[in-house]
Amino acid sequence: MNNQKLIQEALEVLPGGVNSPVRAFKAVGGEPVVLVKGRGCRVWDADGNEYIDFLASWGPLILGHAYPKVVKAVKEEVERGLSFGLTNPHEVKLAQLVVEMVPSVEKVRFVNSGTEATMSAIRLARGVTGRKLVVKFEGCYHGHYDSLLVSAGSGVATFAIPGTPGIPEEIAKLTLVVPFNNREAVKKVFEEYGEDIACVIVEPVAGNMGVVPPKEGFLKFLREITEEHGSLLIFDEVITGFRLSKGGAQELFDVNPDLTCLGKILGGGLPVGAYGGRKELMSQVAPEGPVYQAGTLSGNPVAMVAGVETLKELRDKEPYEELGEKAKRVSEAVSGMLKEKGIPHRINRVGSMFTVFFTDKEVVDFESAKSSDLELFGKFFRKLLEKGILIPPAQFEAWFLSTAHEEEDIEEALNRIESAIREL
Repeated sequence: MNNQKLIQEALEVLPGGVNSPVRAFKAVGGEPVVLVKGRGCRVWDADGNEYIDFLASWGPLILGHAYPKVVKAVKEEVERGLSFGLTNPHEVKLAQLVVEMVPSVEKVRFVNSGTEATMSAIRLARGVTGRKLVVKFEGCYHGHYDSLLVSAGSGVATFAIPGTPGIPEEIAKLTLVVPFNNREAVKKVFEEYGEDIACVIVEPVAGNMGVVPPKEGFLKFLREITEEHGSLLIFDEVITGFRLSKGGAQELFDVNPDLTCLGKILGGGLPVGAYGGRKELMSQVAPEGPVYQAGTLSGNPVAMVAGVETLKELRDKEPYEELGEKAKRVSEAVSGMLKEKGIPHRINRVGSMFTVFFTDKEVVDFESAKSSDLELFGKFFRKLLEKGILIPPAQFEAWFLSTAHEEEDIEEALNRIESAIREL
């Protein structure tokens, strides 16, 4: 069955033919592809077309598709059982690895998605502090939890308005939205609402407005101001966890949050999420404490073994310097090609993740990210796809490198990208 046939069938039974909106390619135009196989750094669609993959399932596949040790462990676990609903040894092992690798985490609770992780961490922050308000940053995405799926109103710091139908204004008003990398806006919101702020949640390196790194000292500033006002600092490391270093962005920038949200790489390609932090905070989670959270499939043994094998590889081999060099090579080469073509652009990169913005402005927050030429990005995406290069079908996302991107793959990818840019 080919792409077109599968898409038509999907439209009959799935909203928009997809289970996550961005997969419908509405932001880039053209027909979405249906992927049927992945090996290493390459994927194949239902028409048999091959692509060099810089999407990496939106980040989880840091070791590439179908990594042999992960596949072997999953196959062996499937033979033993898919789910038990009680504790299994693999969740204990994965928890031990998380505690070993992530600097601020002493105890961890597994859930089934990044959204569950952020939702649960915020509930815990509210339960511990007895406060209601949450501060988030414009352009940072923390899943589709009601309190977080909001956009900023007018002004530097304001109560949020619902970002989608279905979220009551009463819930949206519990979230305060400020511009990323803006210390003055954060100070202002704490001056006005500090006694009622339960937590600040932030992507330490933004990945959902495209890659936007924190300005020098910004994360340390967030650590200081939350401590000063008795609020908790939550790092949403669903993307950056185990991606930028074995201890994530908090290790890279040497800032310890109170709570950390994890996902993506943590599950080695299978659905998983987690939140963790200091023992005194995590001891407030049921059954130790009064803050309730539960999940039938949380700690699923198949997802746990995939995560264990992935984290062991990252811990033992620490491929981060090599991954960063690969991403630097690709991003600098792409920048050179765009310059030669005379196309204004900026490329933001941190480690093995980067984003190409079609703008002549420095991209430091969501407002500057939105200056990117979306029509040109859509054309760029379609040309790359035509040449056999898969990147995220949305401007405000990150490209990802994996350990499976070998020298010859990168060389071939750059040749294909150059061909696509010549035709822009």
